[in-house]
Amino acid sequence: MELKYDANGLIPAIVQDEKTKDVLMMAFMDREAVKRTLETGTTWFWSRSRKEYWNKGATSGNVQIVKKVMYDCDQDTLLVFVDQQGAGACHTGEWSCFYRELKG
Repeated sequence: MELKYDANGLIPAIVQDEKTKDVLMMAFMDREAVKRTLETGTTWFWSRSRKEYWNKGATSGNVQIVKKVMYDCDQDTLLVFVDQQGAGACHTGEWSCFYRELKG
């Protein structure tokens, strides 16, 4: 199996809570972040703005314990099932990054 990364070497990763099924967040991984995620059992991402790797929860304590990583039929998107620890996934303090509804 070969994952398909974009021109920047990135693949979208959707993070979902294993128990609640809530979609918690979406971030990007490159090959190294995927490798670190699989090796450590916690989520790692590539920050496009900071140009560095980040281990979710390393500073906040809101760690994501990886339960399984799936990939889609086109091999260009990951779905990461986690046990979300702490207050939640969003840097705003919300459980999920998807807490606002677009209306209109």
